[in-house]
Amino acid sequence: MEILIITGLSGSGKSRAASYLEDAGYYTVDNLPSEMMMKFAEFCAASSGRYNRVALVYDVRAGEPFEKLIDVLERMKSDGKNCRMLFLEASTETIIHRYKETRRMHPLMTGGISVAEAVEKERVLMQPVRDHADFVLDSTNFSTAKLRSELLNLFDSHGSKGGLNINILSFGFKYGIPMEADLVFDVRFLPNPYYIDILKPKTGLDQEVHDFIFSFPQAKEFVRLLEKMMDFLLPNYSEEGKTVLVIAIGCTGGHHRSVAIAHDLADYVAKAGYQVTENHRDMSRG
Repeated sequence: MEILIITGLSGSGKSRAASYLEDAGYYTVDNLPSEMMMKFAEFCAASSGRYNRVALVYDVRAGEPFEKLIDVLERMKSDGKNCRMLFLEASTETIIHRYKETRRMHPLMTGGISVAEAVEKERVLMQPVRDHADFVLDSTNFSTAKLRSELLNLFDSHGSKGGLNINILSFGFKYGIPMEADLVFDVRFLPNPYYIDILKPKTGLDQEVHDFIFSFPQAKEFVRLLEKMMDFLLPNYSEEGKTVLVIAIGCTGGHHRSVAIAHDLADYVAKAGYQVTENHRDMSRG
């Protein structure tokens, strides 16, 4: 079981970081006091693998001495638990700007002190925690996409290429273009197996249909260029922070050409290390 404690300065991006890690498969709990972390870890360990990756958000709202968090962290490590701590920070100017945008009050703004004074007070209070962190990220110049990318590079061990999940979908144009599609490719220029009597009742998942389609040089060249385009596009989509990409391949009825091309593309993208879902919307219609 892996436990990641997310802490740091208020306004540094802890909640957003937790949501990104949730997308990567972590079970996240916000604002958990340190005294409950040990019990929660024991509960997760007894869950038969249901909670193998846990991210716990801890900050000044817990209202307890930060030494307790350090003590719990050391106790979990000494017990052999895979427990690490991420500390997020940002410049005072950046945090002030973020609080102005959200119109929220800094949790340490008591007694009439300013946001800047509250930030500096928290920075001093949290220094011992920062000193014990396994990872420190300064989010001052991070876009949301950059923060997500950094977190997934550090903590996404599932080889999902930055958390980008790809749905490759075949369809028939006569039934309409899928509304959820991000990219649409039209393969109606390829010779149609529909007009071959022995192939008509089959689908693009049948070897005979696949062999027929790929016996034509235009099919091979199209797939070569499509794979080259994926090599360029997918890392850039991932870097930009996109989590789901739907690639739709269409032919007339969605039975033969689109199915064969989509199936080959799904295999190629999966071998490149991405998480892929393959669907054939209209293959069984008509």
